[in-house]
Amino acid sequence: MAEAKIILVTGATGYVGGRLIPRLLAEGYRVRCLVRDPARLQGRTWLDQVELATGDVLQPASLAAAMRDVSVVYYLVHSLGGGGDFSERDLAAAHNCAAAAQSAGVARIIYLGGLGDSQSSDLSPHLRSRQETGTALRTAGVPVTEFRAAVIVGSGSLSFEMIRYLTERLPVMICPKWVFTRIQPIAIRNVLDYLVAALDCPASGGRILEIGGRDVLTYAAMMTGYAQARGLTRRLLAVPVLTPRLSSYWVHLVTPIPANIAQPLIKGLGNEVIVRDPLALKLFPAIQTLDYATAVRLALDKMDARDVETAWTDSLTSSQGDKTPVTLLSSEGMITERRQLLVSAEAGAVYRSFARLGGAQGWLYMDWAWQIRGIADRLCGGVGMRRGRRDPEALRVGDPLDFWRVEMVEPGRGIRLRAEMRVPGRAWLEFKALPQVNGQTLLTQTAFFEPKGLFGLLYWYALYPVHALIFSGLIRCLGERAVRLASPPSVTGPTASSHP
Repeated sequence: MAEAKIILVTGATGYVGGRLIPRLLAEGYRVRCLVRDPARLQGRTWLDQVELATGDVLQPASLAAAMRDVSVVYYLVHSLGGGGDFSERDLAAAHNCAAAAQSAGVARIIYLGGLGDSQSSDLSPHLRSRQETGTALRTAGVPVTEFRAAVIVGSGSLSFEMIRYLTERLPVMICPKWVFTRIQPIAIRNVLDYLVAALDCPASGGRILEIGGRDVLTYAAMMTGYAQARGLTRRLLAVPVLTPRLSSYWVHLVTPIPANIAQPLIKGLGNEVIVRDPLALKLFPAIQTLDYATAVRLALDKMDARDVETAWTDSLTSSQGDKTPVTLLSSEGMITERRQLLVSAEAGAVYRSFARLGGAQGWLYMDWAWQIRGIADRLCGGVGMRRGRRDPEALRVGDPLDFWRVEMVEPGRGIRLRAEMRVPGRAWLEFKALPQVNGQTLLTQTAFFEPKGLFGLLYWYALYPVHALIFSGLIRCLGERAVRLASPPSVTGPTASSHP
């Protein structure tokens, strides 16, 4: 039942927070999001349904306004991967949030932490930090519902990405001791079930609740289970010694997860993380937890449908104001290169600028390189660049556009093109025009590539210097053309139509 007061979600740009918010909205709750940079939420379908509060849990003075009239705070902040001592930052942030919540009269804090035996002397620094964060949240006296979970299985989750990449890319996997530790994974939808249900369960206040799925497995069994779901044959070779540091470098090489994030996670995999206290099942009997095979199947279905709501990389995405950031990420099996540019033109002009690409009007920057790529594609039996486009300005879904196919059109806002040239994988190119409060438009240009096997990866990285040159020039030229399209034609000077 929805409450009259506001629900504050911290970590709204993260994997869990970004999925929790639409669930809360669907239940009728009034939601406020605490974010350091509101621009980071651009493109979220629920953005116009929430309140935004600009603040940082590491800056106590910024929290008072965010906490005003708040009933419950979801604490979903994590400093892992931020460099330095993430444990100290997490503790400081938790103390700040707890103090601000107490001052504002917040009734409860709901926190998602890490499962593990708190009495164990060899609990990893990462897991111990997650549990100490829960303790810090309790220091100000606000009742805390602390859920503790192990591996979260869902499309785009950090743990699922590690499993996916290791299994997809390695037919024979060298397995150190940590892959045979027992784990109780839980589906992301069940995590969200618990987080939402806690709002209507006052008895959960002041409790530590261990949550997990139906199965207790090893990490090795999780990889072989994923392989079975994908119809892959994989072999695991056990080795006596492979330190967490060496393992993290291997994960860094094979998966999109950087070593500084992989290492504390892998250290945690040396700890057995299973549910020992069944209290959560007693407090929430209506929640039916999923088995691992079902959780994997649901995650793969989401990915096949290209319906991945959030990914672990979301909270790492760069936001640099009026600079032109380049973000190169790898997530859900997809390599993503994103470029952004603030353009002094309204969104309609920016949209028209990229909606006119291709055909007789060309590709604005290094058009000769696009033509050479088309010729090479034709020589390899592909479609090449000869198809042009149906209309010099208008686009509709299904249109051929040189060696692309129009896959998505949002008039005045964005387009997505799917590559039909021969490549070792699948590729897309997406453009978006996002209006800004100052009358400018944020032009976002994103290249997606889903490599097929090792050759696909080699193809991407071998051509990346060329792609980087072309795409950086392309977004700059698109911005310049948008400004020309937005300006009235000069009577005495050259006409703007000289560069369509």
